[in-house]
Amino acid sequence: MIEKELLDLLVCPLNNTPLEVADKGLIERLNRAIADKTIAVENRGGQSIEEPLAGGLVRRDEALLYPIVDGIPVLLVDEAIPLEHIP
Repeated sequence: MIEKELLDLLVCPLNNTPLEVADKGLIERLNRAIADKTIAVENRGGQSIEEPLAGGLVRRDEALLYPIVDGIPVLLVDEAIPLEHIP
């Protein structure tokens, strides 16, 4: 997906925390929450996430996930998805 050399350079634009490729389990949990609509899955900009995610980059503290769209990480703070309420 993302070459290790590039991944080693990527950090959260909010606080410079290193990013890692989100594991399959996290993406599956997020996609279940999106599909179930039992909790609102929104990005930091307040936009509802309606489509399932193919992948993402997660901060090492697992507070935020930056989606990967068409193979490109979207490293915009408002596009990050807070993970605190994801079961």
